[in-house]
Amino acid sequence: MEQELKSLQQEALSAISSASDLNALNDVRVKYLGKKGSLTSILRGMGKLNPEERPRVGQMVNTARKELEDAISAKQTELKQAELANRLATEKIDVTLPGRRQALGHLHPLTVTLNNIKNIFTSMGYSIAEGPQIESDYFNFEALNLPKDHPARDMQDSFYITEDILLRSQTSPVQARTMQSHEPNSPIRIIAPGHVYRRDDYDATHSPMFTQVEGLCIDKNISFADLKGTLITFLQQMFGEDVKVRFRPSFFPFTEPSAEVDISCVMCKGKGCRVCKGTGWLEILGAGMVHPHVLEMSGYDPKQVSGFAFGMGVERIAMLAYGIDDLRLFYDNDVRFLRQF
Repeated sequence: MEQELKSLQQEALSAISSASDLNALNDVRVKYLGKKGSLTSILRGMGKLNPEERPRVGQMVNTARKELEDAISAKQTELKQAELANRLATEKIDVTLPGRRQALGHLHPLTVTLNNIKNIFTSMGYSIAEGPQIESDYFNFEALNLPKDHPARDMQDSFYITEDILLRSQTSPVQARTMQSHEPNSPIRIIAPGHVYRRDDYDATHSPMFTQVEGLCIDKNISFADLKGTLITFLQQMFGEDVKVRFRPSFFPFTEPSAEVDISCVMCKGKGCRVCKGTGWLEILGAGMVHPHVLEMSGYDPKQVSGFAFGMGVERIAMLAYGIDDLRLFYDNDVRFLRQF
């Protein structure tokens, strides 16, 4: 038994010394000191010894266990220090290298354009009003002088959720809501930006969802001259002081008189090109004086106050500002396109 114990102890010490890493050292510990280890087996076999031999052999086994445990602990410390030294040598960082700047995103071109529009109008004293994108038929159409049988509704065929609830086809409902939330005949000067929805094609110039900005100004003695001055100021700030602006008669159910507003082509400076189809002009927005019936439906007296309204598509403004010829590029989320802005 004594000879077997000494031989086992020497074998274990040699295995501990030869362990190349912590996993190998743990395997050695389990092999000799574990529940089924060699030294544990000797302890379990002491019952076969004579009673007078047991204390002496037991003391030898305990001494051997202590020596092996101390050897394993020392080897473990040695291996950990070697592992740390190796990591410090292989994973060191050169702190003298210049830092790497974190890549930053930027605003979408539609957001930039919309912010520019907001800044121009707020500098003229307008406030920003918002409303729900899921709207009632009353605010989307009827409060804007578009009763259920009005043929002009076909121009804004929208997405209905029920017979009386739909995705708004314009931001004009915000104007009606604003008027009805104010004291009758009180002044209003707002713009209403937001997403609108129409059942439309998805091609280079159309989308079933787009961004719109509408404006409303109501006060005493507001005239068409005020409308012209406001829009000319906006368009020249948006596209440059040299841009020319013209107003053409048109029809909108909620304004009377109504006008289409054109600017001289920003691509050819009015000389005629493919973008303006050789005319030298680009249609940019619609506008007009608020219809008396619309004022009355929202509690305003058309004999006491008057006002004007206008509306524009942000995508169209952005396409002209950036020289983009396909509206779908705004919504494709193609990083190659977006990185240009």
